[in-house]
Amino acid sequence: MTTERAYHHGDLRRALLTAALDVIATEGPTALSLRDLARRAGVSHAAPAHHFKDRAGLLTAIAAEGHDLLLTALAEAEDLRDLGARYVHFATSHPAHFQIMFRPELLRPDDPELLAARERTRSRLRTAVEGHGNDPAIGFVAAWSLAHGFATLLLSRNLDGPLEGRDPDEAFRAMASEMFRPAEPPATG
Repeated sequence: MTTERAYHHGDLRRALLTAALDVIATEGPTALSLRDLARRAGVSHAAPAHHFKDRAGLLTAIAAEGHDLLLTALAEAEDLRDLGARYVHFATSHPAHFQIMFRPELLRPDDPELLAARERTRSRLRTAVEGHGNDPAIGFVAAWSLAHGFATLLLSRNLDGPLEGRDPDEAFRAMASEMFRPAEPPATG
């Protein structure tokens, strides 16, 4: 349940982001309004616009923050399987960010902070895929699709039955091991 807290002379921008993440996690992004966030924070209805201009600006800030959090989660990955498992773990640990990060219709597509954060994340993912398969671009899309699809199915509870109680991180690692084995050299002889 959403807890309403009045803002008290601190970081209003952070307070609004936190309240927005709470709304997204409990009610989804369509329930989000700047007026409601202002009410929750105990500030004038115009105060959020000073930080975000509009709803798209707020959601763009959440997406950029999500990419930075994801990059941090991926930083220490040991291999491609670990990277994917960390991606899935990020999605389940930050479901509100994850819901917004990949919804371009909700975001400002030309926002410099979002573009830079998104590129840092993609670069980390592309680097991890290098050496796995013959076509790095297709390998990147395949690896990202596998982790993102698994995370999305997990968050929407579509894997509750098929996983049969298995730990999602371990299930993902096993699946990734099956799908992304290092390329074997061609047989000679």
